[in-house]
Amino acid sequence: MDKINTLTLKHYSHEHLEALNAFELPEEQAQFTSLPNHYQEITDGQHRIVVLENQKPVGFFLLHTTNRVKEFSENPHAMLLTALSINFVDQGKGYGKGAMSLLKEFVNKDFPSCNEIVLAVNHKNIAAQQMYRKVGFQDTGRRKIGPIGEQFIMSLKM
Repeated sequence: MDKINTLTLKHYSHEHLEALNAFELPEEQAQFTSLPNHYQEITDGQHRIVVLENQKPVGFFLLHTTNRVKEFSENPHAMLLTALSINFVDQGKGYGKGAMSLLKEFVNKDFPSCNEIVLAVNHKNIAAQQMYRKVGFQDTGRRKIGPIGEQFIMSLKM
């Protein structure tokens, strides 16, 4: 059976805490994202999403409906995706691409008023850009300067 078929996206629950706190990333990847343990406390409009492989947390990201979305899209029905990470020991198995392939269905079910997902990806993070394109994100042509340089704003229409 294809491993990706066992992937699911779930809203964070306390049962995921220990595994998420154990996530590690090498420095060259950590510069582009944040580990899940940076999001123990969240604000209204931030949604912690856990990528599970056979119920084991292997990845994490945030979906935002906060005012921060306006920095990336003028669409009032857009959500912002940030902080995608796949635990280092689980990388190379297609979990990032698999999780992003499940995104449309998950968002349509859990956030039915959303019709666009936007994100910013660093211009140096070629692997992430390629993965996002493969799952349907498109470069909007907009740019933003982030903490470590230029970011491409990408969009996935729902």
